[in-house]
Parts: sequence; C-alpha cells; structure tokens
Amino acid sequence: MEIISQLLPFIILIAIMYFIIIRPQQKAAKTHQEMVASLKKGDKIVTIGGIISTVYKVEEQFFTVKINDDVIVKITKDAVARKYEDEA
Repeated sequence: MEIISQLLPFIILIAIMYFIIIRPQQKAAKTHQEMVASLKKGDKIVTIGGIISTVYKVEEQFFTVKINDDVIVKITKDAVARKYEDEA
C-alpha cells in the first residue's frame, strides 16, 4: 500500500502530461496529415520556409509546386506548413 501512495503522484503527473501535451500534438499531427492528403492540383500552399506556391502535380511522396510562371520545384509532403487562404 505504501508503494502505491508513493507512485500515485507520478501516475497523476504522467496522466496530466498526456492530456495537456501529448494528446493535442497527436490531434494536430493527424489534422495536418489529413490536410496534406487532401491537397490537389491548383491548391495554394505555404511551405515551412514561408514560400507561397501552387500545387502543380501530386505524387506519392512529393508535390511539384509552381512558385511563379517560370519556376517549378519539387518538395516533400513534409515541407507543407498549411493551405494558403487568400484574405482578399
């Protein structure tokens, strides 16, 4: 019984850390993964480097994106930060 009373604060601390830190991170990662999976040709995105570009071609592990009329580059799907929503 004494061991349980000594371990109880640690168990409570681990449970609190799970619900405050780990669970929200998992939900955010799942939401981001679903957003990346739903991207299609013509969608505007923002990369983790802050570059706004348009999806030109969707591949299994990469996106080919068009930065302007002359520049087309290939990026990994991990490099997508978010979908760009025009405020105008």
